[in-house]
Amino acid sequence: SAPSLLISFLHSNKMSEVENTFRKFAIYGDTSASGNDMTGKNFSKMCKECGVMDGKAVTSTDIDIVFNKVKTKGARTITFAEFQQAMKELCSKRFKGKSPEEALQAVYGLLEGKEPGSVGATKATKVGGVERLTDTSKYTGSHKERFDESGKGKGLAGRQDLMDNSGYVGAYKGAGTYDQTH
Repeated sequence: SAPSLLISFLHSNKMSEVENTFRKFAIYGDTSASGNDMTGKNFSKMCKECGVMDGKAVTSTDIDIVFNKVKTKGARTITFAEFQQAMKELCSKRFKGKSPEEALQAVYGLLEGKEPGSVGATKATKVGGVERLTDTSKYTGSHKERFDESGKGKGLAGRQDLMDNSGYVGAYKGAGTYDQTH
């Protein structure tokens, strides 16, 4: 009755939850993905975020080996059926001491209702020397000229010396007075 238990589990509501998770991770980071097959990178991300990979019993190497074992030769992605096969391979490693069915259920329990998170996405940093570099009030010399009082950049006028073609030296105060004196 063990295989029939497994079959009934595969067609249960839990399976559709796991399939939803599979599809969400399959399209993650790829706008052209259909959600029917998953790349190795996304498979690894899914295993990491859902807790299938724990770093002890199941490592990233194990995940890569299982992915390459279940995928079709020459293919770069796995289908949902191949994904199920991969989970069968991983569940016995992840949950040692449990029966294959219990282990598989435990792994699917980890996957249910999960979505790819953007954990560790790059954020603007304010650590160490970066804050000093981005604080325009601390700029000196010619760099100070690039910003107005509020700290907003002046754009091109702040970066380039604009040419004065009046014929007078830059700091001369009596510009335009020659015709009046002669």
